[in-house]
Amino acid sequence: MTNDLTILDYEPAHQPTFRALNHEWISHYFSIEPIDNEMLDNPEGYILAPGGHIFMARHGGEIMGTCALIKEHDGVYELAKMAVSPRAQGLGIGWALGQAIIEKARQLGAHRVELLSNSRLGPALRLYEKLGFRHVPVPPTSYQRTDVKMALDL
Repeated sequence: MTNDLTILDYEPAHQPTFRALNHEWISHYFSIEPIDNEMLDNPEGYILAPGGHIFMARHGGEIMGTCALIKEHDGVYELAKMAVSPRAQGLGIGWALGQAIIEKARQLGAHRVELLSNSRLGPALRLYEKLGFRHVPVPPTSYQRTDVKMALDL
């Protein structure tokens, strides 16, 4: 892990970077879906206002990563929109964001954190497993690319 890493709370000025980081990885592997744009264009309304949280990771004076925590229902949150710039991958930024999101979920009284992903994203899935997530059955979802669901009981 890099020593020059700061995890920051999201501010409205971060929205263009939040959007760009996520668009970069999603469009590299998949197609941007309408639900992606809803979240990325309006994170304040879609994620924060209902009780979620977003972290941004600054490395070398630049925002290089992000991760969101979306309130689902009664103590269940979703880890979503985790992205690390390809220029900063392998520096422990994803690990630090994952740990920060899990700790934030605990602070918010969560008893479970879930995530949706895709089997093509091997490094991400290994990170989630390292963070303690386990594979669970995949329910119907609004994302076409989802073929993996994982959960972490707190």
